[in-house]
Amino acid sequence: MSSLRISEIFHSLQGEGVETGRPTVFVRLTGCPLRCRWCDTSYAFRGGESLTVDEICDRVAAWSTPLVTVTGGEPLAQAAAPELVGALCDLGRQVSVETSGALDIGGLDPRARVVMDLKPPGSGEAHRNRYENLDRLRAQDQIKFVIADRADYEWSREQLKKHRLDERCEVLFSPVWERQAPAQLAQWILDDQLPVRFQLQLHKILWGEEPGR
Repeated sequence: MSSLRISEIFHSLQGEGVETGRPTVFVRLTGCPLRCRWCDTSYAFRGGESLTVDEICDRVAAWSTPLVTVTGGEPLAQAAAPELVGALCDLGRQVSVETSGALDIGGLDPRARVVMDLKPPGSGEAHRNRYENLDRLRAQDQIKFVIADRADYEWSREQLKKHRLDERCEVLFSPVWERQAPAQLAQWILDDQLPVRFQLQLHKILWGEEPGR
């Protein structure tokens, strides 16, 4: 039985994406090879506890909530992450996997929804984008741009058009918390008539930077 290092398992409202506002169980894996300038989960870079896949599933099963999100850190940095995702799907849960897009998503259970970042220049990690992943995205998946400034927005707009991302899956544009003014980003999207979903991080509006929320 495989083990993974887990930072936290908690029950909260989904803060982003098409399931925003729905109760969700979050499984946050420890570790990340990236160091985005606006990272809000650096506490998950190290530490945590070692749990088997069965132990993680038992903890998740303590809640009747049908939605489960596997996140990090970068969950795919742990070799057993695909096994965990498959086991959670076997529980009959609706599973999503939040990933930076820097690692191969091809080994994930097809029942799971992928929520994948494409990192703009402002993150400091744009060179880590694995563009091969774009061809693996399906209609049920989501691709997310977290935007720090106008340069990030223009880069994201170019990627949207160049790769015809809106024809692949749902595209999310989100402002970096307390750095990019949300209303300004919303207006840019409207001015350019982009086929994307604007989003704010609901959990931060409700609870700020509190971990485990």
